[in-house]
Amino acid sequence: MSMMGGRGRGRGLSPKDSGPKAKFSQLVPYLMEHKAALWIAMALSVLGAGISLAQPLVVGQVITAVQSGADLAGLVTALVAVILGSAVVGGFMYYVLAKAGEGVVLSARQKLAHRLLKLPIHEYDLRRTGDLVSRVGSDTTLLRAVLTQGLVDAVGGILVFVGSLVAMAFIDPLLLGLTLLMVVIAIASISVTARQVRSATTKAQQRVGDMSAAVDRALSAVRTIRAARAEKRESDAIAKDAGEAFTQGVKIARINAMITPIAGLAMNGAFIVVLGVGGYRVATGTTSVASLITFILLMFQMIRPLGQAFGAYSSVQSGLGALARIQEILDVPLEETEAEARNAAKTSALNETALEFENVSFGYAAPPATEENLNPESRVVLEGVSFAIPRGARVALVGPSGSGKSTIFSLIERFYEPSAGRILLDGQPVTEISRNSLRAQIGYVEQDAPVLAGSLRANLMIGSPDATDEQLTAVLAEVNLTEVLERDSRGLDAEVGENGIMLSGGERQRLAIARALLSAPPILLLDESTSSLDGLNEQRMRDAIDSVAKNRTLLVIAHRLSTVVDSDQIIVLEHGKVIGVGTHSELVVSTPLYKKLAKQQLLV
Repeated sequence: MSMMGGRGRGRGLSPKDSGPKAKFSQLVPYLMEHKAALWIAMALSVLGAGISLAQPLVVGQVITAVQSGADLAGLVTALVAVILGSAVVGGFMYYVLAKAGEGVVLSARQKLAHRLLKLPIHEYDLRRTGDLVSRVGSDTTLLRAVLTQGLVDAVGGILVFVGSLVAMAFIDPLLLGLTLLMVVIAIASISVTARQVRSATTKAQQRVGDMSAAVDRALSAVRTIRAARAEKRESDAIAKDAGEAFTQGVKIARINAMITPIAGLAMNGAFIVVLGVGGYRVATGTTSVASLITFILLMFQMIRPLGQAFGAYSSVQSGLGALARIQEILDVPLEETEAEARNAAKTSALNETALEFENVSFGYAAPPATEENLNPESRVVLEGVSFAIPRGARVALVGPSGSGKSTIFSLIERFYEPSAGRILLDGQPVTEISRNSLRAQIGYVEQDAPVLAGSLRANLMIGSPDATDEQLTAVLAEVNLTEVLERDSRGLDAEVGENGIMLSGGERQRLAIARALLSAPPILLLDESTSSLDGLNEQRMRDAIDSVAKNRTLLVIAHRLSTVVDSDQIIVLEHGKVIGVGTHSELVVSTPLYKKLAKQQLLV
């Protein structure tokens, strides 16, 4: 049996000793989105290169004029103009590049955000939320450095380098040869060292993702951690991940720290050689002081772009390391592409049977291997499940924990696909219906009734953005939440807190049910919808559900049989198989497991 999906977040997919790879060609589309800015920056870089090359030549002319006693006014004015022009052009180019760099970061973040909310559900099961957040925040930021610390500036640097070489060749070929020898030695040394930057950056970002995931895990359960007095253990775990991120960051710093001194040694070595040999040639009358000074200035102009090029190479490697983690998510297939959604049919006309399972089997995929479990196994959850739910009926799914009840709901919503069998909506296979159209027909209240940070209004309007205040107030009254409106002067704009912490467990469940009811779906799935309610509110909730169930199909998961004994049909599951179907009175006679559950709850 092929297995798909996964349940529960694992420790993530990021390997500890290796990671995804990215090529420069994958970075190009991000850059091309800002090609106008890049062309402007390149033009400014070329202009800046020309100005930079002019500076040594003007200085040489000034020295010659001083030696000959000529008028200096024009040359000094030209020198000041060149210096100011270089500063203005450099500042404007930096702004253009910085703006383009922010644009690259924005584009990457938008693409990631769009992708993250449309991944297959099993991807969330296997990945850690904090690591995904880290990719949107930390990894995308590194792409900025590719522009602001390298690429375009390196283009201008190449022009300066070539122009300096040509000018130096005219002034003194011998000194040029000595200078190039030192440069070649530096380039060979640096290229070997810089190649390690990309893999080190990828590992560093993975460690940052681990740390973010650890922080997210701890903060999302901070009350449980406090109650268990586990603050130190959790903070130690976070500190360990932070320490590993620090170790990788130090490794990158160590690599970059080697690059800078090598470039400095090459520059200083070339300067000493040129100064020594050039001084000798001046003393022997082979060259002039003005020519030597001009050559030295050109040498510094030539070596400076080398430093920029090395920095650009390092920045690109760092950017590619981060891009690899970004691209890993962008390469994950979407749950459903736009083309698939367009080609899929809309839901068919109403059928006598609202939902039907035909010999459905399903298993969650094996989690990633760990040091403790090198060969994890997949887990079969459903085997040969078949049942039919008549339109307008109230049907309950009951059975022990782990029997597959919630998985059935996930399959109905197409969060996962069956490994065998078919699921039909109104007689039509759900695989032939677009997920958007399918989910528009179904209201789903999850077992943990998630409430998002924000206001009551924002939570209710997640699936019904056009609902009026009157509709919102009415649906809250249906689920007995009017008191929540009345206890805060802001009414619908009252904040519910992170994960709905300002509400009680029962209020969170009722709010989730109200949200589902607001969209008026013909089919309503309620997973343990009354598990957090006291007796009084449970009865009120049952009354509300009774009223909204009159014109829709209702499928309920419940451990409390008292809430479902009056259902039109009860489906009993055990170990992923249907072992009984019928009414309460029928199942008490025909299904021993159901009778046992009913006895435990004093219903027989």
